Amino acid sequence: MKALFDTVSFDCSRKVTSAYSTSFSAAVRMLAPSIRQDIHNIYGFVRFADEIVDTFHEYDKQRLFDQFEKDLEHALADGISLNPILNSFQHTVRKYSIGRDLIDAFMHSMRLDLSKSVYETKEEYAQYIYGSADVVGLMCLTVFVKGNREKYEALKGAAVKLGSAFQKVNFLRDLKADFEGLNRTYFPGTDLHRLDEAAKMEIVREIEADFADAYDGIRLLPMEAKFGVYTAYVYYRRLLTKLKKTPSSELVAARVRVPNYEKFGLFAKSYIVYRFNFV
Repeated sequence: MKALFDTVSFDCSRKVTSAYSTSFSAAVRMLAPSIRQDIHNIYGFVRFADEIVDTFHEYDKQRLFDQFEKDLEHALADGISLNPILNSFQHTVRKYSIGRDLIDAFMHSMRLDLSKSVYETKEEYAQYIYGSADVVGLMCLTVFVKGNREKYEALKGAAVKLGSAFQKVNFLRDLKADFEGLNRTYFPGTDLHRLDEAAKMEIVREIEADFADAYDGIRLLPMEAKFGVYTAYVYYRRLLTKLKKTPSSELVAARVRVPNYEKFGLFAKSYIVYRFNFV
C-alpha cells in the first residue's frame, strides 16, 4: 500500500532531521503538528543533497549528485520514489505546489559546491545564498501559509532575508571547516589567512541588517508557524552575538557553539515571548 510506504518515508525524513540537527529538530517540534511533517520532508531533501557535496569525499560525488538529481526528476514526475527521502519531498511539493524554480535554484547552488571554491563577487555570493538558503526558506514559507499565494507574496521578502541571515551565520561559524576541510571561501573579498576585526564586523553588520528586515515577517506568520520560526530566529541571533564577541583570529581556528543549557534557556524565553503575544 502506498499509504504505508509514505508513512515509512515520513519516518525516514524525521530521523534525518533529528540525527543531523538537534537545534532544527527542536524548532520543528515547536511548529503546529499539521505542518511539522512537511518541514521534515523539506529538510531531509536538502540535507541529503548537501551531504553528497560536502561529506562523501571517498566517493565520486559528481556521479552521486547526478544520480540524485535524476531520481529527483523521476520523483517529481511520477509522484513516487523508492528513495524514501525523495518520496517524502515530492509529497510535500505536490501538496503545496512548491515552485519548481525554487527546487532548481537549490540544486544549482548544491552543484556549484562540487567545483566552485571561491566566490569573488557579491553577485556570485548572493546567487549562491539564494539557491542554498533563501529558496529553502521559501519552500518552508509555502508550507507555513498552506499554499496561499497572497500570503506567500506578502511574506516572501522577509523569508528571503531570514534565510540569508541563517546561511551567513553558518558561514561565519564554519569558517574553519569550510576553508580547511572543503577549501571553500564564501565571503567575497575576505582573506581568511588574515581575517581581521574590521572584515568580521562588516559581515556581522550585514547579517544584523538581514535579521532586522526579517523580523516583521516573523510577526506576520500564521500561528502554526510563528513559534517555531521565532525560536530559530532567537537561536541564530544568539549564535551571531557569540560570533561577534569572538576575536577574528579564533573564528578561523575553532567552531563557535551555543551550549545545550543555553539553548534550553533561549527556547524557554522564546515561549514566554510568544505565549504573551510579544512577537
